[in-house]
Order: sequence, then C-alpha cells, then structure tokens
Amino acid sequence: MYNRIADTFGSHAAVRFVILLWGEKSSLVTDARQGYPVYTYKEIIELGHKSRVDLLDSEDARKQYSYEAINSDDVATLVYTSGTTGNPKGVMLTHKNLLHQILNLWEIVPAVPGDRFLSMLPPWHAYERACEYFIFTHGTEQVYTTVKNLKEDLRRYQPHYLISVPLVYETLYSGILKQINSNSAARKLIAQLFLRISMAYMEAKRIYEGKCLTKDMKQPSYIVSLLDWLWARTIAAILLPLHMLAKKIVYSKIHSGIGISKAGISGGGSLSSHVDKFFEAIDIKIQNGYGLTESAPVIAARSLTCNVLGSIGRPIRHVEVKVVNSETDEVLPPGSKGTVKARGPLIMKGYYKNPVATKQAIDENGWLNTGDLGWIVPDHSIGRSRNCGGAIVLEGRAKDTIVLSTGENVEPSEIEEAAMGSSLIQQIVVIGQDQRRLGAIIVPNKEEVLLAAKRSAVVDSETTEVSKEKTVGLLHDELRKWTSGCSFQVGPILLVDQPFTIDSGLLTPTMKIKRDRVAALYKEQIDNLYI
Repeated sequence: MYNRIADTFGSHAAVRFVILLWGEKSSLVTDARQGYPVYTYKEIIELGHKSRVDLLDSEDARKQYSYEAINSDDVATLVYTSGTTGNPKGVMLTHKNLLHQILNLWEIVPAVPGDRFLSMLPPWHAYERACEYFIFTHGTEQVYTTVKNLKEDLRRYQPHYLISVPLVYETLYSGILKQINSNSAARKLIAQLFLRISMAYMEAKRIYEGKCLTKDMKQPSYIVSLLDWLWARTIAAILLPLHMLAKKIVYSKIHSGIGISKAGISGGGSLSSHVDKFFEAIDIKIQNGYGLTESAPVIAARSLTCNVLGSIGRPIRHVEVKVVNSETDEVLPPGSKGTVKARGPLIMKGYYKNPVATKQAIDENGWLNTGDLGWIVPDHSIGRSRNCGGAIVLEGRAKDTIVLSTGENVEPSEIEEAAMGSSLIQQIVVIGQDQRRLGAIIVPNKEEVLLAAKRSAVVDSETTEVSKEKTVGLLHDELRKWTSGCSFQVGPILLVDQPFTIDSGLLTPTMKIKRDRVAALYKEQIDNLYI
C-alpha cells in the first residue's frame, strides 16, 4: 500500500516521515522513500519514551510540558452524525456525557462478570461506544461479529446479551420463520399453532399485568378494570401449560441456536411491533431503547422489570423528558402527541464549530430537541402497581412527516413498520409528499415472492421468476393485509431491484434508510408513478 501511494505523497505533500503501524521497513521499495525517514511503530514508541525521559531531566521542561487535569466538561470525543437529517455534524461529547452512560445503564442491563455480549455495531458509532465502555467497566466479555458471521457466532458463543439494531432482529425473525416453514407439514403446523398460543398467552399476560399501552387519560372504571383483569387472568391460566410445552418442544431448539439467554438490546432505529411480539412469544426478552448521538446516546430504555412492548421505556436516571407542542413549545400532558425533548448530564456540549446548529438543537434551558414525535403514557395505563408509569412511545420523526396535497399529515414509519411484517418485503420507503395519495418504494424479497406466487397459482410450479406486474399485485395484497390497521393505505408501488446498502450511501451505519437520498435517487421514477 505504501509503495502504491508514495508517488502521490511525494508530489502533493511535504512528507517529513512515515510510520508503519505494522510490517518491516525492508518490505518497502527503497526508491519510493524519496529521502525521508521511515519508522516502525516500535521505533516511534521508543523515541517517545526517550523524549519523555529527556524532558523529565529538565526542570524548565517539566514546567513547560506539564498538563492540567482533565475536567468532566472537557470534550472527550467528536462523533459525526449519520447525515439522515442533513449534512453530518460533529457532536462534541464530554467525559461527563460518557460517564453518565457508564454509571446508569446498569439499571437497564444488570450485567455481571461472566456475562457475554455479542455486538455487530460499527465501533465508531455512539451506541457501540457507550456499550463498550459499559461492558468493559463491569468486567464482562464482548464478542464482535459481522452480518455474514452473525448466525454462526450466535450458535458458537451463546451470548447472554445481543446488542444490535432492529434490522438484525428482523433478520433473525425471518430466519426462524423460514426454518419453521421448511419443516415437514406436521412439524410446521405444530410450531405455528404453538406460536399463536404463546402470542395469545403473552397478550393476556400483558393485560392482567397492566402493561397495555393507551393514550386515554381517563382512568377506567373499577368494574371494567376488574372484568378485564379476570378475563385476561383466566385466559392466561388456560394457555400457560401449552406455552410451557411449546418452550420445551419448539422454543428450546431456537434458544440453543441463538443463545441470548438474558436479553437482546435493540437501539438505533424503530423496532417493529410484530418482531417485538414474536420474540416475547418464544421467551426471548428484547429491551428496546432510544437515543441520539447528541445524547451520548441512550435517553430511555425498557428495563427487565418494566418491559412494556410498543414503548422505548422510561428515561434512564438523571434524564428529564417532556413532550411539547411543536409550534408553541407548550408542555403537553401525558397521552398527548408532540415533539420529544430531553435534558440531563448526557446532552452534548454542542456541534463542533457550528454554533448556529447548536442553538437550533439545544435551547437556553438545556433542552435538546430530538426531532422525534411521541407521547408519554399516563401512569394508570400500564399498571401503577408495577411502577411502570412514564414510559415513552415514539411515532416517527417530525422531519419525516409527509404532507399530502389534501393537507393531511402522515407518519410514514407507522406504515413501514407494519409492512415489514410481510416476508415478501425486504425494504420499504413510503413516499407521497405533495401528492394526493401515498406510494411506496419497495425492494421485494424475490425468493418469498416466487413462493407466494406459486402458492396462489399466480405462476406455475416451473416458473423461476415473477413478472413485475404480478409482483406488484402480490405486494398490494400484502400491504392491504399488513397495513389495514394504519390510518392511511399505500397506492402506487415502485419496485427496486437493488437493496439499499451502506456502500451505496442509502443506509446509515446503523442500517437506517436515508429517505432523502432514496427519494433523490429515484426522483424521475417517483414522478412517473403519479402521472
């Protein structure tokens, strides 16, 4: 590599010396050095040691090179945002910001020495950084993996905790279902029946434990609450033996394949409801969390004692969260949807050399505008006795809101999350800004589309590829099925063959789709959809 770039260095930069992080100097082509010295890493360490010894021999030098103690408000690192909401900005995180995470995440993840974490996040991401600091501080073990090696590493290392983004849990969910569907007809039927029973059991369990989300500020009557509780308790008691049998016969095999004996930690994006419920049904706890690079990053997370599905849990210690009217900044009561703001020792010092952006993000009272829309659950909605009040529910980003030409506002994330329940859809971006109706850009799962087409006799059993028109028809049926509970339905569909990837610049390192870039890339095709 050195030899390949040496000429460029020589002609465009005043190179003083070269340091080899590994390898030997003898491996370099002598002609390429062009007269400047080359050091190995070991030689640099030795030079630094000698330089320090020489300095310490001089009283004047000791005074000149003395260092002040690090202050907790000093910047510890610069982490650049992914750029999903504009140009990347350098987030200045202080030692206090990072220490807040280390000292307070234990209540969410009660790790003990001997626990093993498996992670596949980019090491420079704020989510991964905070996890690493926390893991090593508590004397636990961390194993790094990749998308390619995830399945094998889960089986091999049997982690107590998996740290990842929602897309990984969606991939695991799809893989488990695919494995179930590949069994014989009898085994497949039994597994599917057990899954339905377990989901019904968990639904009843959430009701009698008071962990069903509702925006309603009005406390239900005592009689209604008692009847609901009795009904749910009865259903759960009937289904519990069957659920336990399912754990022994079916779910134990899944557990032996993926480990995750304590919990999966999900963050960096929105966790789909169907994935959340699936893992709950097979008795794998998923703790959904939320944060931003600007908050070092964790603001809130679901704890094991208050793991309320559909929420991101409560704020972690020493963090304040409020929901405000986006226009008036008036604080809204629990149950009212608005812009989520956060304040506490985790909030960044600001954006590097960007005071204007800093002022836009953090007000004079220290409140960070997250840009996310959500609401705080009233105390009575999820069980006062379990002290789970104050959980936060997110419903999309303010900047993602699509405004139709009819004046109606649509949160695309709700539709996208619902649509991802379909095995035929690999990726989806809902569109429709300034149009009369919504559309969608979809990357289909070609294998599943072909299987679905054969099952429904859209094509014969010998066909190896489904036409574009027939694929669109199948996807429309799937969208109607999975998004029937959403406020808006999807109209025209744009099929895309190539998946959105990090390399193509359409995914962030935490695998969130960059909407603006996708829309810009397919602008012409999108325009043609609405002709």
